[in-house]
Amino acid sequence: MAPAITMAADVELSPANTGFMLICSALVLLMTPGLAFFYGGMVRVKSTLNMLMMSFISMGIVTILWVLYGFSVAFGADKGSVVGWTSDFVGLSGIDKGDLWLPYNIPVLAFMVFQLMFAIITPALISGALADRVKFSAWALFIALWATVVYFPVAHWVWGTGGWAFDLGVIDFAGGTAVHINAGAAALGVILVIGKRIGFKKDPMRPHSLPLVMLGAGLLWFGWFGFNAGSWLGNDDGVGTLMFVNTQVATAAAMLAWLIYEKIRHGAFTTLGAASGAVAGLVAITPSGGAVTPIGAICVGAIAGVLCAMAVGLKYKFGYDDSLDVVGVHLVGGVVGSVLIGFFASGKGQSDVAGVFYGDHKFDQLWKQLAGVGGVLAYSLIASAILAFLLDKTIGMRVTEDEEVAGIDQAEHAETAYDFSGAGGGAAKATVAAPADDAASKKVDA
Repeated sequence: MAPAITMAADVELSPANTGFMLICSALVLLMTPGLAFFYGGMVRVKSTLNMLMMSFISMGIVTILWVLYGFSVAFGADKGSVVGWTSDFVGLSGIDKGDLWLPYNIPVLAFMVFQLMFAIITPALISGALADRVKFSAWALFIALWATVVYFPVAHWVWGTGGWAFDLGVIDFAGGTAVHINAGAAALGVILVIGKRIGFKKDPMRPHSLPLVMLGAGLLWFGWFGFNAGSWLGNDDGVGTLMFVNTQVATAAAMLAWLIYEKIRHGAFTTLGAASGAVAGLVAITPSGGAVTPIGAICVGAIAGVLCAMAVGLKYKFGYDDSLDVVGVHLVGGVVGSVLIGFFASGKGQSDVAGVFYGDHKFDQLWKQLAGVGGVLAYSLIASAILAFLLDKTIGMRVTEDEEVAGIDQAEHAETAYDFSGAGGGAAKATVAAPADDAASKKVDA
């Protein structure tokens, strides 16, 4: 992520960078519906709509909070290396359309809306760990509280001028710590509080629509180019292009590595494995893609693909019910991508910082990366668990046991994802109209 710079109104706007950032913002927004499809296909039929809505509601809640105060907390003037605050950013009241974010000469509003899309998708990522069992009203309130208490401050730590991780020199190009470790640790904290689904490790809980999963993964991969390449805020020096290339390379490597691992381990190349491997690669290259070479990106992707594939099985070993493997893919993938910067940073990308394999034999950058990973992970895990605990003890986080068994879609949304009532209706009516005898009629009716 390019450093947060001060505003100015006396510099000429760059149409090229501005247009680029608006396109990237739209691409990042597309990732949230893509995530909804990805998660929605992975759950059972009775939870499909709830899973979609858990992502979509973030687009509404976080947008309003970001405009009111989130942008100010994340990117305002530093206050103690922990949060930011600039009164002109509150409600966007003091930002004119001509005010520019330097040195890329894009409007402050363009930078604001690009960062908004990151703020939207991060809590949506958490939802995959909570499938089948959380009240929608409690989830909506959790998003509002979590964005305020966790995401906005952490974004300042990592990307805001004066934030402790930013000043320490932690490299996070587009969100390995602020987005993926943050969301993955939060997911773990919440599920430790709310507990397992009914039937966990006993009943089959297979994805109901792998085509939806693949569609969602494709939309995520497509939108991720805006997520990653756009995070340099311009195209003047080629760093964004390097990030674009590395995004593709690492994702391909991770997908292949995951498939090879599951073929050796389980005997088959699965579509779910391909989709999950691709997402693992996207997660891992997000913090590191501006610092490594394409060969380094292959290494980052391949390592993440194997380690994330191994990590998704830990929930059965340790007994935490991470429904859709948010911990295994986003937390582990974010940690892998962030830490590997300390090894694979070439010194020829976004900065002259080198990793262990490129001459940093004092492990300087590696220690910085570990500090950033540890700080964000610990804070998000603890704060998220506390928020979930408070909500659970007040309004309650979970639906009732009967509602969970019957299906959360009907209980929370009064809808179902698929309506088969009209399928084959004509044939059924024709059979019933002229039954051979009473027994046959009763059989058809049953």
